Amino acid sequence: MTRDAAPEISIVVPVHDEAGAAGPLAREIAEAFAGRSHEIIFVDDASRDTTLAELRALSAELATLRVLAHATNAGQSRAVRTGVLAARGAIVVTLDGDGQNPPADAPRLADALIAAPPQVALVGGVRQKRQDSEAKLWASRWANRIRKRLLGDDADDTGCGLKAFRRDVFLRLPYFDHVHRYLPALVIREGYENRYLPVGHRHRETGQSKYTNWGRLRASVSDILGVVWLKSRSRRPGAITEY
Repeated sequence: MTRDAAPEISIVVPVHDEAGAAGPLAREIAEAFAGRSHEIIFVDDASRDTTLAELRALSAELATLRVLAHATNAGQSRAVRTGVLAARGAIVVTLDGDGQNPPADAPRLADALIAAPPQVALVGGVRQKRQDSEAKLWASRWANRIRKRLLGDDADDTGCGLKAFRRDVFLRLPYFDHVHRYLPALVIREGYENRYLPVGHRHRETGQSKYTNWGRLRASVSDILGVVWLKSRSRRPGAITEY
């Protein structure tokens, strides 16, 4: 596919200080989607290392790779939104930039969404045999339980970065920092459905996590209360008829 042709699928990857990981990840994604109508959009969130330089050099090799860069660090959710706004595909697939989401799983999620009825707007990954510390796994389990209880969503692993969703539906959702963790709840709020598939999970080979359990906890309290408020203020119109 040429850069000028509109692709069927856009793969969006937010990265920040992922030198040594971003390039190999881009190649893996290109291999996973070889022969498919796709584009790969890496959004560099003001990295302080050589991530951006490595991706720019690689774009000459990978015809479907696009590289966008933030001038100021704005966070993962903003980087995802930047990529989705730039995307030309009707189906968007997101992966974390640390390489822990195996790209080989991504086409399966995209295909499941393409085959699903229109009311299904998101297919999320559920990480199997997670390669994280016990502390991180414990915190994730409790966070998922609390979130599901308060928001009534249907996601067992909303923190999994590997998701496929309809671009037009995503752009209808309210934006706020950390919104990527609440997509299932917001998709339901908009009147659509989610589905989930098991996906793999790998050890981080380079760099370090940008999050801590304490940092996530502090952000989650206000985020969850905000989404609870958003849900409480939502009113659905039922069927819409044009005359």
